[in-house]
Amino acid sequence: MNDQPVNDHPMNDQPVSGALLSARGLHVVFPGRPGAAGARAVDGVDLDVHRGEIVALVGESGCGKSTLARTLLGLVRPTSGTVHYAGAPLAYGGRALKAYRARAQLVLQDPSGSLNPRHTVYEAVAEGLRIHRYGGDERAAVTGALSRAGLRPPERFLLRYPHELSGGQRQRVVIAGALVLEPELLVADEPVASLDASVRGEILALLLRLRSELGLSALVVTHDLGLAWNIADRVAVMYLGRIIETGPVEQVLTAPQHPYTQALLSVLPETPGAAVVLSGEPPDPARVPAGCRFHVRCPVLADGRAEHAGVSRACRTRDLPVLTATATRTACHWAGARPG
Repeated sequence: MNDQPVNDHPMNDQPVSGALLSARGLHVVFPGRPGAAGARAVDGVDLDVHRGEIVALVGESGCGKSTLARTLLGLVRPTSGTVHYAGAPLAYGGRALKAYRARAQLVLQDPSGSLNPRHTVYEAVAEGLRIHRYGGDERAAVTGALSRAGLRPPERFLLRYPHELSGGQRQRVVIAGALVLEPELLVADEPVASLDASVRGEILALLLRLRSELGLSALVVTHDLGLAWNIADRVAVMYLGRIIETGPVEQVLTAPQHPYTQALLSVLPETPGAAVVLSGEPPDPARVPAGCRFHVRCPVLADGRAEHAGVSRACRTRDLPVLTATATRTACHWAGARPG
């Protein structure tokens, strides 16, 4: 298979007016072994995050969502496509990229892995200030960030080490390390996956409070549609490198159109009916199947509903267009064939 990006994207690489962060036609192809196809980790993505908005990027492990998030932050350079921030194209070197990384901060999944065990809380939070050569009152900035992250009084935590903190407190230190640079955007990659249920709720409430008080925008990467329901304004569901369903969270999660979204929702405890168990694992991104990339696991194709709708051949042979960021849409032959 050709490892070059497929030219299936509308000829418009401009960001949406008013969007804080915009991706257009984004592809990331990781080279394979000599003579082998590259892995299409991100395979044509449009995505916008507006000011003051929380967007959830949802999908199974290996679907490309973390690669997409890191590409949006400038940590991975795209093979093709564009990223714009505040209307300007993202630069991939020098001072411009460093300045961008102060405005858009990454919050990782595992606070234990994110924090140096030999550094105190003060040193962990101050690290970003020192990298960016902050010229103000360092101690005041650190204590302010800890307070905004819910570690109060902040002076109580300054000289502690990560092993002296609970999991929730460590995650708050990681968040404080992002907040200390006063960013406009947080990209949170599975920010509560390693925490127990009670602490998960506290961290999600913190992210909502930060949005309300500071006007922060956030892209939250998660495998959990339940988390998306609790925190997001919009949701984008990703499968094998592409966004396959997107829209306002209430619309996507109360009336999902794509069989993949329906399957992800069905396993939540609060969802009525039997869980839909998807067969097998997602295909290798170096060997994206012909037709709809989900068809080899699709329960609608397996149980005959696609054939009844007259789209089973299309599911197996005809690719679907990349979803644009400006519309609520689903990339699915079967969903498009249903009335209403």
